Amino acid sequence: MQNIITSIKKITLLIAIILCSLSTLRAQKVSKFKVIALYENGGHHLDYSKAAVVWLNKQAEENNFAIDYIQNTDKIDSAFLSNYQLFIQLDYPPYAWKDKAVKAFENYVDNGKGGWIGFHHATLLGEFDGYGLWPWFYKFMGQIKFKNYIAKFAKGKVNVEDHKHPIMKGVSPSFWVEKEEWYTYDKSPRPNVKVLASVDEGTYEPKDGITMGDHPVVWTNPAYTSRNVYIFMGHSPILFESKDYTTLFKNAIFWAVGKK
Repeated sequence: MQNIITSIKKITLLIAIILCSLSTLRAQKVSKFKVIALYENGGHHLDYSKAAVVWLNKQAEENNFAIDYIQNTDKIDSAFLSNYQLFIQLDYPPYAWKDKAVKAFENYVDNGKGGWIGFHHATLLGEFDGYGLWPWFYKFMGQIKFKNYIAKFAKGKVNVEDHKHPIMKGVSPSFWVEKEEWYTYDKSPRPNVKVLASVDEGTYEPKDGITMGDHPVVWTNPAYTSRNVYIFMGHSPILFESKDYTTLFKNAIFWAVGKK
């Protein structure tokens, strides 16, 4: 009888050890890195953001990283950002941020505390809705100001300029964006950033004359400690039907957190 009891205790202990080990492995699997994504809770970019959330959740599950979402900057401070290795700014403009969020974000990027990927609305720089220009963000985005946009949308061909950059791995040398409200700026950011891709304005269909000449649409600013990349395309949810776009987005995630 004593031998049976001893055997049962050993088996129970072994099961406990196995369960503990499995729990540890699961915890390690989901803690590869953590991402925070900020997106607008209304407006005409919401459909893109909703599609992005679905796509990002799938990527997080398949690639073992965690992702959280916020729809305003109320929670953002240094303690909050310390939980995340990547900040994704999905169609959220660089104005109307809480003061503590502004300071925390600047510190996050200036001191390399995490990577950053910005999309589309992140270059809506100037004076909007009663808010002035954010000087730090203006420099971060290559010292450009929003000038105009193609309100009725246009198809356009994007040309990759730096094929060797990890963000462009597996992306076609040129690819079409079927629907976008291409912005123009007061000048090209090229002198102040590293351009990875640009749009050929001559390929716009339909043509309406809203152009700026040299027109970068994907760039990184090496003057900042954090790995960062801005991707202009981010208005229509049909972007997630493009293999080139999703490859670019996925590459950006892993590059920005230092995994590529």
